Amino acid sequence: MKNNEKIFDVIVVGSGIGGLVTATQLAAKGANVLVLEKYIIPGGSGGSFKRKGYIFDVGASMIFGFGKSGYTNLLTRALRDVDEKCETIPDPVQLEYHLPNNLNISVDKNYRNFISKLSKRFPKEKLGIEKFYGTCEKVFNCLDSMPLLSIEDPNYLFKVFFKAPLSCLGLARWLPVNAGDVAKKFIKDPELLKFIDIECFCWSVMPAIKTPMINAGMVFTDRHVGGINYPKGGVGKIAEKLVEGLEKLGSKIRYKANVTEILMENKKVNGVMLANGEKLYANIVVSNSTRWDTFGLENNKGSLIKKKFVPKKEYKWMKNYKPSSSFVSIHLGVSKKIIKDKFNCHHIIVEDWKELENEKGVIFISIPTLLDSTLAPEDKHIIHAFTPSSINEWQNLSRKEYLEKKEKYFLFIIQKINKIIPDIQDNIDHKEIGTPRTHKKFLNRFEGSYGPIPKRKLFGLLPMPFNTTDINNLYCVGDSCFPGQGLNAVAFSGYACAHKIGSKLRINSDKLPD
Repeated sequence: MKNNEKIFDVIVVGSGIGGLVTATQLAAKGANVLVLEKYIIPGGSGGSFKRKGYIFDVGASMIFGFGKSGYTNLLTRALRDVDEKCETIPDPVQLEYHLPNNLNISVDKNYRNFISKLSKRFPKEKLGIEKFYGTCEKVFNCLDSMPLLSIEDPNYLFKVFFKAPLSCLGLARWLPVNAGDVAKKFIKDPELLKFIDIECFCWSVMPAIKTPMINAGMVFTDRHVGGINYPKGGVGKIAEKLVEGLEKLGSKIRYKANVTEILMENKKVNGVMLANGEKLYANIVVSNSTRWDTFGLENNKGSLIKKKFVPKKEYKWMKNYKPSSSFVSIHLGVSKKIIKDKFNCHHIIVEDWKELENEKGVIFISIPTLLDSTLAPEDKHIIHAFTPSSINEWQNLSRKEYLEKKEKYFLFIIQKINKIIPDIQDNIDHKEIGTPRTHKKFLNRFEGSYGPIPKRKLFGLLPMPFNTTDINNLYCVGDSCFPGQGLNAVAFSGYACAHKIGSKLRINSDKLPD
């Protein structure tokens, strides 16, 4: 490093929501932050892209974290902390399930309506339903009563315990527990337990027995408290607003900045190198890449850290976790006439419970234009659908084989959508098809995956890796860090990461957030 080269306080590799929350939180505290993004737009899987008059969400369109009060509304808070906000549109129904044995349940924002519907279908389990979802509410109330910052910081833990001792003790109780264990304590009906499996699977990509109770408590209650709120203009608006807030504070983001190596000197990180050979220096580096991409785990050759520097600890947690499945996704522009009045925005289709965790076992469907008509031309709707798929299904194919397989998967998904939206195939105006290879290429994700999932049943969230690493000055953030997948969860990870770094840089406030 030359004496005249600029040294940033923090460089963040990747502009996913976790990386942007980390960057904006640090910038708001006075740090000089540079965000480096490989692609041409921010947000990663929380971004949007435009095609022929349509604005498509890259990933999920069902968004938590935009409520108006409490500590769990992390997207609202993250934007407010940098004097920004997103106009949002409330969704009266989180999603509608289309399940085996004609089990069709819509999850209303109104908690009592949802519990009533479920109890009507399973009258003998009414008390168990009340107790399970009531326990989720208790977990949520513990979370919502305290600022969600880094649980790696003893000083924070002391302050938050002093502020809310009962909530802390309550939360500690549930950290090693999974939702499936709690459900089985109160519920015996196997079909109802399968329903709770898909309740967990729709956002954790895991059945209830592997889903941490902390995560379940937040999601199953927040959807009724803060609600599901869609950002007007598309999910990508969240990242765009965070970038605006970042730049107002004097920090920067660079696009088309492909980081190929995190630089080391004297056993500590001191910067990054780009694909063009340019070197940029910082006191601290945060990787918003997956931990597989950061450390070259699972024989990933695209490691940002040279193999000789990879801590043994990073290999250790991999004994318990594996990459989640990727997806085949389709983005459609369709005629408005095929969508019925009062049709719900989000749907899940499962035809065989045995296929839940298998290739093509679940179909996720969203129609965001039912909430925000500005995303499409006047007489059109957007349909975004995806189904789990492993990258192994898409390797070693010729160009012709790859295109043929894409079309085959497209027709499979269309066939499933047709069961709830008849005549869809004859009314398609525009289509985009993405595979695990697409997710890997454009989102820079190992195997196109979305965070780690347990190889077997584990003790709740306790084994999940945190933001700190065993390499000095290197931190990780995103869905392969505690607490896992979902925009609100990675925002949590961003808050935690920024707090931990802020403590090291001595820029944190002495007081907890109000």
